[in-house]
Amino acid sequence: METLKEVVLIKEVIEPSLIIICSIVIYITIGKIIKHFSKIPAKRVDQKKRQTILTVLKSVIKYIILSIDILLILNVYGIDTKAILASFGVIGAVLGLAMQDLLKDIISGISILFEDQFRVGDWIEVGGFKGEVISLGLKTTRIQAYTGETKIVSNRTLTEVTNFNMHSSMAIVDMQVAYESNLEKVEKVLSQMCAEEQEKIPMLKGKIELLGVQSLGENGITYRIVAPCKSMEQYGVERLLRRAIKQAFDTNHITIPYPQVVIHSERI
Repeated sequence: METLKEVVLIKEVIEPSLIIICSIVIYITIGKIIKHFSKIPAKRVDQKKRQTILTVLKSVIKYIILSIDILLILNVYGIDTKAILASFGVIGAVLGLAMQDLLKDIISGISILFEDQFRVGDWIEVGGFKGEVISLGLKTTRIQAYTGETKIVSNRTLTEVTNFNMHSSMAIVDMQVAYESNLEKVEKVLSQMCAEEQEKIPMLKGKIELLGVQSLGENGITYRIVAPCKSMEQYGVERLLRRAIKQAFDTNHITIPYPQVVIHSERI
C-alpha cells in the first residue's frame, strides 16, 4: 500500500514539480542570454528598437515553454496529448488559410526588424511616396511626407524600398559668374570660402570641394561645389553654402549674372 502511495506521489506531485522547476531554470537561463545580447553594441539598430525585439522574443519563448509544460504535465496525468495536438493542428491550418495576409504581414515585419532594412526615423521611398518612417510594426508601417501626409502600408507590400539613410548624402551647389570675371580670383575666393565653411557646418561628413568649371552657359560660367554630409541633410548644407557664396562674392566684388532688359527711348 505504501509503495502505491509512493508511486502516486512521484507520478502526480514530484514529476510535475520537476517539470516546472526545469522550465523555470531554462527560462531564466534564456533570459540571461537575451540580456547579454542586449548589451552588445550594434551599428544600425538603436537601443530602443533592439530592446523591443528582444522583449518580444523573450515573451514568445515564455509562452512556448509554458505550452510545453502544460502538455508534459497533462501527459503525466494520463491525458492523451496527441489528440490535443492534432486538434490544434487542424485549428491552426484553418486559421492559417483564413489569415494568410495577416501572417504575411507579420513575417515581413519580423524580416524588416531583424534584417534592419529601415527603422523609425529613416527617410524611405515606397511606390513613389517619399517620407519619414514614424511607426514600424509587425503588421503595418507608417510613413509621413514632409508636407504632413501619412501613408500606412502593409508590410507584405514592402517589396521594393529606397532607404535614403543608409549612406551619406551629397550636397551639390552650382553658381554662375559673369564671363568678364577674373577666373583665378573667383577660384581663390571660392576655395577660401570652402575652407572657412568647413569648420562652421556641423552636418558635414567630409571635405567641401570646388570641382571647377561645370559648364559655359548663355549668361555666364558655372562653377560646382560638392560636400558629403549626413543623410538627408544635403538641402540644409546647400542653403548654407549658397548664402556663404553670395556673401563672398559681394565682399570681393564678383558679379553674379542675371537677365537684364535694356530699353532705348528716342525723342521724336
